[in-house]
Amino acid sequence: MAAAETPTFAGAPEGSRPLHVAIVMDGNGRWAKQRGLPRPLGHRAGVESLRRTVSAAPGLGIGWLTVFGFSTENWSRPAAEVAELMALPKRYFETDLGRLEREGVRVRVIGQREGLSQDLVRLVEDAQARTAHNTVFNLNIAFNYGSQADITAAARRFAEEVAAGRRDPSDLDETMFAGLLATAGAPPPDLIVRPSGEQRLSNFLLWEAAYAELVFQDVLWPDYGEEHLKAALAEFAARDRRYGAIVADDVLAAG
Repeated sequence: MAAAETPTFAGAPEGSRPLHVAIVMDGNGRWAKQRGLPRPLGHRAGVESLRRTVSAAPGLGIGWLTVFGFSTENWSRPAAEVAELMALPKRYFETDLGRLEREGVRVRVIGQREGLSQDLVRLVEDAQARTAHNTVFNLNIAFNYGSQADITAAARRFAEEVAAGRRDPSDLDETMFAGLLATAGAPPPDLIVRPSGEQRLSNFLLWEAAYAELVFQDVLWPDYGEEHLKAALAEFAARDRRYGAIVADDVLAAG
């Protein structure tokens, strides 16, 4: 990965910096519109932001990065824009996969394969296979992904296992269910970031976000870079994560 200046929080105690960061890559179309450019050029500029962010993340102590690239709802956009969005993984992997492979990045593409072209599916499978044994950094790309659809599919798979006699309903708990989701094997996100000024999850990691900290930033994704990521991490470090409990000072105050 490209060398990054060590931020003040890089050596912070465990828990004050996130292991897993998830980002909704939002604002490409508005970025293009502000410049009088076609929307596809905004999406292409967003790929450059992805490169910058992936390059910066390991140096900031992040071990997992999940980015939301294309949702199951995005199919309703104009055909020309959908075609451009479909081309983005191809453009990214053709230029970056070799470097990601050399630098120890494990790539996973989570989301439905249905609806994707055979060429794109082959490209995705090749990227995953070539990086499967890498351990330096984990990059999850949510593409043709929707959290509600993912949760529904997981519930359906478990129901089919029960119907076939391979599982009992009493077997199901939170840990087992998490293992049925597309994100199985990844730790839950500690921090979910959404640039562009919008303040919603938009069907992204709904189950996994149960105790994630949410940070919303007023910057369009094509302008996003290391300094914005550092700012999100600094805000995360200032949060008091309680997971439903109360801290000792609160107990004393209550007493």
